[in-house]
Amino acid sequence: MDAAAQGDGGGTEASRPVRVMVVDDHPMWRDAVARDLAEAGFDVVATAGDGEQAVRRARAAGPDVVVLDLNLPAKPGVQVCKEIVGANPALRVLVLSASGEHADVLEAVKSGATGYLLKSASTEELIGAVRRTAVGDAVFTPGLAGLVLGEYRRLASEPAPATADEPGAPRLTDRETEVLRLVAKGLSYKQIAERLVISHRTVQNHVQNTLGKLQLHNRVELVRYAIERGLDDA
Repeated sequence: MDAAAQGDGGGTEASRPVRVMVVDDHPMWRDAVARDLAEAGFDVVATAGDGEQAVRRARAAGPDVVVLDLNLPAKPGVQVCKEIVGANPALRVLVLSASGEHADVLEAVKSGATGYLLKSASTEELIGAVRRTAVGDAVFTPGLAGLVLGEYRRLASEPAPATADEPGAPRLTDRETEVLRLVAKGLSYKQIAERLVISHRTVQNHVQNTLGKLQLHNRVELVRYAIERGLDDA
């Protein structure tokens, strides 16, 4: 990685910096990433070197973002992702992996990862990705975003979860529907905020409210729900 980039730690609220946990089985790499993020202003609350340790420490430390390698001893990264996001759906996971294999990317996203960055990324790119992940954006190494959107569309052709289709499901407001439509088109939260002339925080709130109303758990399920209803083409 490049020399550490200095900058704002990207706190989602003015009251505190973003809390980050770094999971990687290579000590030198793990320590370097943790150091770079700390120097950029993030609060590195924990690190872990294997999957079992990662699950335990994530639950104990309560990070906002977990920077997660996929190739871990004791428990694979995708399983770690499923367990920690399942225990805390508000937690965001940014996979940082040496693998750009499509199968690995898609499996990570379906396990609940918010984004996927290759280890060839620069420190500046990593810091920017963690900052964007913390506020809910889906961040992918260039070339992988289209792959993931294609998978969203494939998933949309499969039977939907019963919870999203039950009669009498809560209705979304016009603004929530508008935000959902733009999420389905692949826009970032920042782009949605600019398009609708509202704040980034307001976009986040609309997305969280929509997830709650529809009893969905993450962006993958949300985009699938929107595509099933043709909102991406509206």
